Amino acid sequence: MRTIKLLFTTFALAILATGCYTEVIIEDEYIDEPVLNVHALLKSYELWYVDINATSGNGEVPFLQRAFTVSFVGETVFANNNIVGIGKTGNGFGLDVGYFDTANGRLQINHDVDGFWVLDVFVVDNNTIELYDADSRTSYFLEGYQRNNFDYDMVFYDNIEYLLQEYNVWEKVATSVEGTVNDFDGENYLQFYFDGNKSVFNSSLDPTGMHFNDILWDYRGEYSLFDVYNDETLKTLTLDYDFMGNDYFELYVINDSTIELYHSSSGTVYRFKGKGFITYLKSGMSQVDKKRTKTQYGTMKVVRKRKI
Repeated sequence: MRTIKLLFTTFALAILATGCYTEVIIEDEYIDEPVLNVHALLKSYELWYVDINATSGNGEVPFLQRAFTVSFVGETVFANNNIVGIGKTGNGFGLDVGYFDTANGRLQINHDVDGFWVLDVFVVDNNTIELYDADSRTSYFLEGYQRNNFDYDMVFYDNIEYLLQEYNVWEKVATSVEGTVNDFDGENYLQFYFDGNKSVFNSSLDPTGMHFNDILWDYRGEYSLFDVYNDETLKTLTLDYDFMGNDYFELYVINDSTIELYHSSSGTVYRFKGKGFITYLKSGMSQVDKKRTKTQYGTMKVVRKRKI
């Protein structure tokens, strides 16, 4: 979205009548909008959530492509590049990733990893701004929140795939008494990652309590995540096992290190804890591995079966 200045140019109105000529000149009228105070605007909210699915353009600004939130505190730029720890890391602001200036009404960022960037800033509505990179013709849309009213549940469920992939493994720590015996009972470890354009999982029957580097993976397959029609706080997970077909679960986020899988066909609840948290800027992962992409989950028209 762009703000457009209104400019009424000089024009002459000529009235031609029999035997006379009259010229009426209306003087120039220029309506000048107040200059946007970019510095005050950026500081009006403590957290700016990067709505990655709203991004337009074919280029990218790497540090915005990675971030879940960015903040402008003093002259420092902070970012939550991991969904794990969001709300706690750096007092909620995340990691210090560089510094910024707003000279000439534009946002200038010197990023610790990605270098110097100049972005145009536009107001979209009362809590949404657009950051536009003219070089790549790419726009990012950020939604403003204060730390005490930020919807962390929304962030987890809207970015569930990244939560699953920010741990080296997920270890089963509990199985409900309720539920019938099924093949998944023996699966004690899960691992989620991207392989090219595929979402891939590994599973293991190894006993619990092992170090994640010592786990032997028994199976590799693809997995899928789905939204649920008319239920924004529920995602479903399908694991594609060749030998026992697709295993279907309702997926619940307990916190940023704990998930529960409800196996609807057996009525069993499995609780998994994340092990081996992968922190961006403190790991050997490449920037490409940590970038967010537009995610369009399929939608299932199912009814939540687990009673909570």
